[in-house]
Amino acid sequence: MPFVLHEYALSGNCYKIRLTAAHVGLPLERREYDILKGETRTAQFLSEVNANGRIPVLQIGEDFLPESNAAAFYVADGSDLIPTDRFARADLLRWLFWEQYNHEPNVATVRFWRTLVGEANLTDLQRALLPGKIAAGEAALALMDEHLGRSDFLVLDRITLADIVLYAYTHVAEEGGFSLRPYPNVRAWLARVAADPAHIPITA
Repeated sequence: MPFVLHEYALSGNCYKIRLTAAHVGLPLERREYDILKGETRTAQFLSEVNANGRIPVLQIGEDFLPESNAAAFYVADGSDLIPTDRFARADLLRWLFWEQYNHEPNVATVRFWRTLVGEANLTDLQRALLPGKIAAGEAALALMDEHLGRSDFLVLDRITLADIVLYAYTHVAEEGGFSLRPYPNVRAWLARVAADPAHIPITA
């Protein structure tokens, strides 16, 4: 059954699925959409891929699974990336939920606005929201740094899906203007994740 990733390659949300697939050895067919040109808002995309008009979407045969962390979990399920211990598995989900609620809406959004949209092209509302998102992104990085001061990885003493999901946007945070210098534990963790033999860069 073919696995197709409907994606925008520079997106960390899409990258986390590719990185998960690399860790488990799952080949993916990739289909690229230019979100800046509205290619995920066409009638065909909305009717055939995702009615929510967003990527990534993981297609498994005739089934379509939107939402990046759900898709990454599907790919990782049954592998060592998902703990078998009941508490550790729930703790992994805690980090996946936190990433989408506290980390991605701030770190990723600021990166998108600054590097892809361009600050000169931001709306008045986006400019007004920018300082709050920067502050919230720095708070998310500080929380990660504090946690990683006690543990080499987020959940267990090895890489799990939580590390892959949080790596995706953290490692490009500086593209959005966030400095990682105040977060030495985060920087050391990024190096550990990237040193894994199964690792691939976002540009792969």
